[in-house]
Amino acid sequence: MLKIACFFLVIATTTPLWSQVEPAANGGGIDLDDTHMMTPPPISGDAYPVVVGTESRANYLDAGLVFTGSYVDNLMLGDTTKADGDEIYYFLPSVSLDRRTSRQGETLHYSPGFTLYQNTSQLNGVSQDASADYRFHISPYAVIEISDKFQQNDNLYNQSNPFVGGGVSGKPGPSNTLLIAPFANEIVNTSNAGIDYQYGRNAMVGGRGTYDFLHYPDDSHTAGLNDGNTTGAMGFFSRRIGRSEYAGVAYQFSKFSAHPIDTYAVAHNVFGFYTHYFTKSFSFSILGGPEHYAAWESGLPKLEGWTPAVQGSLGWQALRTMVSVSYSHLVSGAPGFGGAYHADMASIDGRFLFSRNWSVGAEGNYSLLDSLTPALFPGGHTISAGADVQHRVMEGLNAAIGYMHFHESYSGIPVAFIAPDSNRVYLSISYGFHRPLGR
Repeated sequence: MLKIACFFLVIATTTPLWSQVEPAANGGGIDLDDTHMMTPPPISGDAYPVVVGTESRANYLDAGLVFTGSYVDNLMLGDTTKADGDEIYYFLPSVSLDRRTSRQGETLHYSPGFTLYQNTSQLNGVSQDASADYRFHISPYAVIEISDKFQQNDNLYNQSNPFVGGGVSGKPGPSNTLLIAPFANEIVNTSNAGIDYQYGRNAMVGGRGTYDFLHYPDDSHTAGLNDGNTTGAMGFFSRRIGRSEYAGVAYQFSKFSAHPIDTYAVAHNVFGFYTHYFTKSFSFSILGGPEHYAAWESGLPKLEGWTPAVQGSLGWQALRTMVSVSYSHLVSGAPGFGGAYHADMASIDGRFLFSRNWSVGAEGNYSLLDSLTPALFPGGHTISAGADVQHRVMEGLNAAIGYMHFHESYSGIPVAFIAPDSNRVYLSISYGFHRPLGR
């Protein structure tokens, strides 16, 4: 992958400047380009915006430090008969680099973290969140994208921005980071590669490939959970049927495996999709179609069948308001579990800037997993919700206070049924600076 990126980097420095295929609706102005097509969220794989405002930044260096003090009434360790609470402190430095030209763009981000527990000192540890994205225009209307994201002990409780956990995705299928053991040590890596080619004024084709894995290095607090990996591929045809309307068809393949129990699930989806851009930063998408699934385990007969699959998503980013919503229903594997599940998953994220320096936000997530083999693997559900108030103290200095609730129920997973509810209150202070590049 590194050799491929270097090869395209050499080409980028020796070829004249070209124009570009537009990305998904995740920022920018309100005017839509009549020449270059957008790549709608269902096929781009991008997440909707998680900040208020429509300005899209480029060519910058960011660095900062976040300190978060919190109290959690249940650490969800799964190895006791009651809930254990503790005070937790997070120190999260971070640095980000974004550099773009009309031919290429690179984005790098790294945030190491240090977690200290007041009483449960054996859980003290470090976290890492690193990502790299590279975008290269190989012709006036073709673009290739490569990205990788690595996370170690990184979850919704210890983000460098404590209320921005990555946003609501517009792509079909559930997230591969279903949170089951929020405080357990885990390693997650996700790699993506894709290409979009606009071969006509109103026609585009493209494809995506993904691979990710989940690993629990310490199984003392993760009884009943398993390591796993996911391989996926998508090909699509998109047609612009109006200045702000897109329709098309996509084929998606997914394979989920879990080990050491060695279970496998494979899904083939054919989606028809429709996207309407009200503005460049306000879009609605719906997609659906038939899905064929198969699941098997060593020594047992294969289970397979057909089922309808559907997803809808909406993203709206304005000067004072941000809202993103997504819902999906399909058959899928589940990270940490084995087998296959009818998965219903919904997410909502919103923020309102009610004055120059004050904003309020809320988010909610719901996952319902109905196991296709309930005698072997547990089904269940997860609910998480939170709200916060953020205050801009001065340039570069911000403070936030918030509350989060987490509930889950999965039979056979001690961490998910001994004490299934966790509540968290936190105070976070962050300082950072922003420097434009090339000025």
